[in-house]
Amino acid sequence: MNRKMLIKIGLISAALIAACTFEATTQAKSAAEPALVTMTVTAVGKKDAPPPPLAKDDVELYQGKERMQVADWHKGEALLLAIVIDDSLGSNIASQWNDLKAFIMEQPATTSVGVFYGRNGTVAVAQDFTADHALAAKALRIPYGGAGAFSSPYLELQDMIKRWPDNNQDVRKSIVMISSGVDYFRGNFGPTSPDLDPTIDRAQKSNVNVWTIYAPDAGHAGRGFFRSFNAQSSLSQLSEETGAESYYLGFGQPVTLKPYFDEIFTHLSNQYLLSFSSGNEGGKKGRFERVRVATENPSVEFLTPSEVFIPRAEQ
Repeated sequence: MNRKMLIKIGLISAALIAACTFEATTQAKSAAEPALVTMTVTAVGKKDAPPPPLAKDDVELYQGKERMQVADWHKGEALLLAIVIDDSLGSNIASQWNDLKAFIMEQPATTSVGVFYGRNGTVAVAQDFTADHALAAKALRIPYGGAGAFSSPYLELQDMIKRWPDNNQDVRKSIVMISSGVDYFRGNFGPTSPDLDPTIDRAQKSNVNVWTIYAPDAGHAGRGFFRSFNAQSSLSQLSEETGAESYYLGFGQPVTLKPYFDEIFTHLSNQYLLSFSSGNEGGKKGRFERVRVATENPSVEFLTPSEVFIPRAEQ
């Protein structure tokens, strides 16, 4: 074997060794640096007082009784805000649209607003996400009422969550849904819709807060006491488990929705993004994990999702 051939073989061997070393180093680095999980935390002041600013050192994160390290904590600025209106609502709900328009218009410049109407288990786009708040407010219309009655607010929410244009974890995502909570698509004969839990799971996976406002629909079937009570309970569970709140006052049409919009605006103005290490413990399919966020500041409490989704471990 001549000298040139030996040199060529040596160079090829060196290249193969370098490639293998690089791959092993990359895999080791990936294993040593598990992905961060980000959740939205809403700070709420007690007795309707505005919450004070909170630093990373003011926050404690627990998984069971074990305290976990907070990798990052900062005020959320960018927000994608979807207004979802159930098309089965009675037309008189549109008398509240001036207050809803004011709510949309007062959003900060860092918020993009979309307006969507839910019917037949999907959402129709009245105005896609836009930073032009006047354009979004202009898209509001009267619900179809009975013509949109064959709907499921939970399937509509699932469809809405699929449409998010940005998967950036540094962008907050919230839905304000106005609905009776009655699932006509499934019949809603049981205490809850079979699509309620899957909707909560999908929202938690995508870190979406769902703020719900109850309003009666156009049909008489949804106004029975037990069906209305179950529907309101479902809306309340949906909001609570996604780190938001639900609003209703009895089973009739609220006199005004303005206090609800004002409170939601305050909540959206006091949201933080908390990130922590997943520990690569999500398994092959990922899993949900209950965590608790606490603070020693007596004037603050938190709204958080009931569970966060730990993504599957990288292979």
